[in-house]
Amino acid sequence: MIKKLKMEELNRPSVEAFKEAEKTPIAFVLDDVRSALNVGSAFRTADAFGCAEVVLCGFTAQPPHREIMKTALGSTESVAWRHFSETQTALEALRTEGYILVAVEQADASIFLDQIDIDQQKGEKFALIFGNEVEGVSEIAMEMVDFVIEIPQFGTKHSLNISVSVGIVAWEFVKKLRC
Repeated sequence: MIKKLKMEELNRPSVEAFKEAEKTPIAFVLDDVRSALNVGSAFRTADAFGCAEVVLCGFTAQPPHREIMKTALGSTESVAWRHFSETQTALEALRTEGYILVAVEQADASIFLDQIDIDQQKGEKFALIFGNEVEGVSEIAMEMVDFVIEIPQFGTKHSLNISVSVGIVAWEFVKKLRC
């Protein structure tokens, strides 16, 4: 019989140890994300993969917020975050800090996620930009990005929920950068 592990058997670091640990060089940029539940999920994913930070832009909800806390499950305490009133200002700051700006969007020049080749860019930092649930990544952000990635889809719907997209894209980058 397969035994499910108990919480104490997972050997997870404390919040303090996590904050001191080396991070996966990824920042999630949430560009005017409407749902605080999606924001909380992004925090939880950032914690799970040891990502550097979450950057909240525009009207994206900020901790402490009841709905963020509901899905973040305490990860707002472990994951670094900051807020910018304008996405453009956030992206300018991230570029100055050495981040490669990557939009997750459907665009004419997008690269499918399974086809990205970042092997030559190991050691670089990536800012993964996720857009508004209705409008997607803002035009201002699209004008600033270094490249665009798209998650291949085969169904009738044209998009995935942001929380799902964050998880899929983060795992693909983590595999290439850490594994």
